[in-house]
Amino acid sequence: MAVHRPGAVPPAGEERRPGMDHELHPFRTLAEGPRIAWPGGARTALTVTLVLDYWEVNPPEGASADPRIVSPLGKFFPDWLTWSQRLYGARVGIFRILDVLDRFGVVPSVALGAEAARRWPELVDECARRGACFLGHGGFATRRITQAMPEDEERALIAESRAAVERACGVAPAGWCGQDYNQSTRTTALLAEAGFAYTTDWSNDDRPYRFASGLLGLPGHADWSDLEAMWLRRTQPQAWADLVAEGFAVLHAEGGMAVNLALHPWLAGQASRIRYLADALSRMVGQGGVWRTTTDAAADVAGRQMPA
Repeated sequence: MAVHRPGAVPPAGEERRPGMDHELHPFRTLAEGPRIAWPGGARTALTVTLVLDYWEVNPPEGASADPRIVSPLGKFFPDWLTWSQRLYGARVGIFRILDVLDRFGVVPSVALGAEAARRWPELVDECARRGACFLGHGGFATRRITQAMPEDEERALIAESRAAVERACGVAPAGWCGQDYNQSTRTTALLAEAGFAYTTDWSNDDRPYRFASGLLGLPGHADWSDLEAMWLRRTQPQAWADLVAEGFAVLHAEGGMAVNLALHPWLAGQASRIRYLADALSRMVGQGGVWRTTTDAAADVAGRQMPA
């Protein structure tokens, strides 16, 4: 079907329809749909997701790691530089970030990879005692879901991820944050089938919405992620703090939005960057009328206002 500009009259025999080429969720614009009413009359829901996963030294043949996240020296074995940078987050960075979140009264949401859940129970406990919620996050940082993955393999990965979080935390996760935001065309249906209620993988809106599977989409704001901005786009830390705080101010003025800031402890938790996380959070919560919450709680409130 030809692509038509807004307002154009389609050729005879062709149906005019919104500009999407999939049926995973309906099309919606900023002018359409509800602004979510958050508790206490808050204008904005603010969540912070800590990404806690394990980077393998030697991934299995065929594993799909994000090709953008490689050593400047190229791909080789053993890549101790890349591996040790990632491990820094579990050894050091996460504690700096948790201290900052404590200071601003933000309870973390944790995207917990299955291997990280197995290897670092003390980090799970550290987050749990703060009241964190935990999301499924695949198995390893080096193994993404892709369309090339057979359906039964993807279904098994999702099930094992959910079971690993439940074993580590005592409760099955309601939310899913995919490795590097990656999904196949089947993922939203498989997540709903597995018992998940929402996902934070999609960054096509500032408000929650429903997928055709019934799954809730909680905005991911990948553009604000420390990994996307500071690591891949080389945004300077102060400029990243400005990006986050100024973007938040716009959404806060519009009202009824959900903001999810994704942080990787090996990156935002570095000594050279941690002050800029504090700067960004100070400017966001300083707006007033901000509901500081978890992704579980935000999805629950939004979901009750958006029946499947």
